[in-house]
Amino acid sequence: MTRLSVNINKIATLRNARGGDVPNVVKVALDCEKFGAEGITVHPRPDERHIRRSDVYDLRPLLHTEFNIEGYPSPEFIDLVLRVKPHQVTLVPDSPTQITSNSGWDTKENLGFLSEVLDEFNHAGVRTSIFVNAEPVMVEYAAKAGADRVELYTEPYASAYTQNREQAIAPFIETAEETRRLGLGLNAGHDLSLVNLSYFHQCIPWLDEVSIGHALVCDALYLGLEKTIHEYLKCLR
Repeated sequence: MTRLSVNINKIATLRNARGGDVPNVVKVALDCEKFGAEGITVHPRPDERHIRRSDVYDLRPLLHTEFNIEGYPSPEFIDLVLRVKPHQVTLVPDSPTQITSNSGWDTKENLGFLSEVLDEFNHAGVRTSIFVNAEPVMVEYAAKAGADRVELYTEPYASAYTQNREQAIAPFIETAEETRRLGLGLNAGHDLSLVNLSYFHQCIPWLDEVSIGHALVCDALYLGLEKTIHEYLKCLR
């Protein structure tokens, strides 16, 4: 069964726009779980423009499902993850100035660096995932680095979906098959939505997890959070 992990960064963005504590990030996360989400994802950035370090500490003891922390493995990020010990850490090659993630790791070029970081997390008992483009060679070197899983960067699929969905999904199927051949777990995320998620899951049904934030929060403005989560879960069943 493919898990739905809700990325709550956009909830924190809305809160931070006015200061204070509305909407409350922890309450929304717990509501997501109550409504059926099987995980919560956060992506703390150095400037804390959405998720704050304090949010991560507040969430950890209260969540009942899987907790996934994603981000660039700076010393501060590594320290946070090792202190909090989430179920999963996802390494993303973001610079501090990026608005959002826009590519996966070059795992071949960064093999040494990633191996060191993954070794630290693996020794701490935290499951590791590396954010990669849909290229089999990137999965091959993620495995060499010691990752437990890879997360496919799905924005190229989402952008091309309406023009030719068969062509859009093809490199993802190829990469997913290589992931399975190598014995790695498989996650996916970025711009997956109610429009394109069902087909993606149909073509790659052995996905372990999808992480969805922006589209899900936008849909919740119209449908309500509970109905929105149910609709996303339908896409994965």
